[in-house]
Amino acid sequence: MSALTLGACSSSLPSPTEGASKVSGVAGGNGGGAPVSGGGTETSTPSPSALTAEEYKSALQSRHKAMAGAIASLAGARSVKALDERVGSAEEALSGAADALAALAPPDAVRAQHDAYVTSLRDFTSALGSTAGKVGARNLCTSSAVLTDLDDKLAALDKAGEALQSAGGYPADIVDVKAGKKENRRLGNGSFVRRSTLNGRSSLEVDNGGTRDAVVTVVKGGSKTFSVYVRKKSKFKVRGVRDGTYKIYFTHGVDWDGKRKAFTRECSFEKFEKSVKFKTTFTATQIRWHDWRITLHAISGGNARTAPVDPDDFPS
Repeated sequence: MSALTLGACSSSLPSPTEGASKVSGVAGGNGGGAPVSGGGTETSTPSPSALTAEEYKSALQSRHKAMAGAIASLAGARSVKALDERVGSAEEALSGAADALAALAPPDAVRAQHDAYVTSLRDFTSALGSTAGKVGARNLCTSSAVLTDLDDKLAALDKAGEALQSAGGYPADIVDVKAGKKENRRLGNGSFVRRSTLNGRSSLEVDNGGTRDAVVTVVKGGSKTFSVYVRKKSKFKVRGVRDGTYKIYFTHGVDWDGKRKAFTRECSFEKFEKSVKFKTTFTATQIRWHDWRITLHAISGGNARTAPVDPDDFPS
């Protein structure tokens, strides 16, 4: 931000002679004071002429598509990465629109509605900036969670746009999405989100001692074998795991969106660095197989390292 410093400026004036001295000018040097005796005049910049209804409608229309598109694009984000990018894009688009519309002189008949609309745009843009930080921190993980977080500002913008449109058919209806209420949806412990054939002899027990629910996804050769929901402070054993070498991924979070198959808030994504091998051995007298137990929280004596995973690389 640049700063402008006002300093004193001096010049020498001739010493007054006999009789009344006169100095012409405007007090304060910024056009805001009254003239001093001596004939100084005051000038001001005239206000811009109000736009005609058609000119104003055209100016709104030129911004309408970009603003409506930015909000719709945000609502349609299908991944955390896309959501992060689209929240930023929406903030930029609406901020630019608010600045441009604030500079307009609307028809006098809709001045109040115009001002309210611009104010709502600025409020919504400011809220988007805060929301972007929440998405980056994985406090908000889906577009539905973002819209819920913006609920009051989104509703105010929608109302202001409707008022301006009703006042003269002006294109200000940029909100065509609705925010839902904040939820805390959960599946039952041990619910399968996805499952293929489980007819092996081995088992995988999952111990989730953390503070958030989790979904564990087991992958074999690039194909998802199963995903199972394990509630916080709970355990579940998956039986019938077939022989093979598997990679194990898990995501923690709050509020499970069954349609998106993702947590909407407080999400994290990890995987075990080492693969897990299940093998059944047959002998003349016995059958031997491997059972595994994993914990999704740190424990004393644990010997399996985990690593964070980019949300876009998480097997969904």
